[in-house]
Parts: sequence; C-alpha cells; structure tokens
Amino acid sequence: MQASYSPSIKPSDFTTKIDNKYFPLKPGTTFVYRGKTASATEGDIVAVTSDTKNIMGVECVVVNDKVTEDGKLTEQTYDWYAQDKKGNVWYFGEDSKEYKNGKVSTEGSWEAGKHGAKPGIIMPVSPKVDQTYRQEYLKGVAEDMARPVKLDGSITVPYGTFHHALVTDEWSPLEPNVAEQKYYAPGAGNVLERATKGPKERLELIDVKHG
Repeated sequence: MQASYSPSIKPSDFTTKIDNKYFPLKPGTTFVYRGKTASATEGDIVAVTSDTKNIMGVECVVVNDKVTEDGKLTEQTYDWYAQDKKGNVWYFGEDSKEYKNGKVSTEGSWEAGKHGAKPGIIMPVSPKVDQTYRQEYLKGVAEDMARPVKLDGSITVPYGTFHHALVTDEWSPLEPNVAEQKYYAPGAGNVLERATKGPKERLELIDVKHG
C-alpha cells in the first residue's frame, strides 16, 4: 500500500454500471448536500452524468461535483469512476478547479495513467473494518486513504434516517492535520461527511433527484 502500489488494470473487467450498494452512481441522479464550515454555509451538488471518459482503456462514468460557500461557487470537479466485475468502484481521476480570491487552481487534478498517477478503489464491494485502502494516487497531489471503522452505523440527516451504514475514516498523508468521517448508507451512498480533525465542517444529504 506504499509507493510500490501498482494495480493491474484490465479494461474488459470494468463496466460503467455502478451499483455498489454503498456507492451507487446511476446516470441522471443528483445528490444534494448542505452543511456548514467554520465560516460559511456550504452546498454540494453531485450530478451523475450520462457522459463517459476513456482512461487507461476503461470507460468511466463522469460525475459533476459543484461546491458552493454562501451560494458562491468555490470548486467544480469532474470525477471519473468505473466498477469492476467483483463490484469494487474504482476512481480514475478528476478534473478539478478551485475558485478563490478571483483565481482558479487546478492543483488537485490527476488522471490515472498519466505522470505516474494510478487509479484507486473509492469503495470496496465488501468493506472490512480496519482494512485500509487507497482511493487515489498521484504522488504529492492525490493520496487519499480510507479505513472502515463500522459496518452498522446509524445516522439521521435531512434526507432520512439510515441504519447498517458503513462508517469510514478518510484522510491524506499530504494533509496530516485534516481528517474526516463519512457515512455511506446502503442504496443511498454518501449521506454524511464531518471533519474529525482540522477546520470544522459538516455536510449532510438533503435530497436525491432522479432524472
């Protein structure tokens, strides 16, 4: 799981049908989140598009993720996902733009197969408590990690009450003073994110729209 990490990618093992119970991505679905940071009201709209992008020979689903603070766009990202035959959901990269003080940064962008970047697993088909997995990899740019801490979490957010949720700790060695905990509910996906280290932040699922 260190620098030698090098997954073997066989395009025929992948599909754009992403139905992992903790991370379903059906085209036309829009997840709406709302929350608070230490200084602002935060919004996040995650739209699963019908577009695809070919990365390393794998057709990936394009997801459009827009983040706002007090109604103002602060980040827009196109994420690329595909699911393998076993049901694991892989993350093949992102085209990310952050807007701050009138400037645009693409610092977090990466694409598997380019400049040493490698795909990671954003969601295993059968998560196991305390089994750490790498979600993305481009040295010095994208090194997010996750570790399940509970498989039977219960949580209430504006969209509803969920049981048997997967609870993960997620972090990056690039930001040692920042960490968060996420709740993934069966059939619904990510329903809650909350900072456990670093700047205060809490983001809750408030609506799911089906196109």
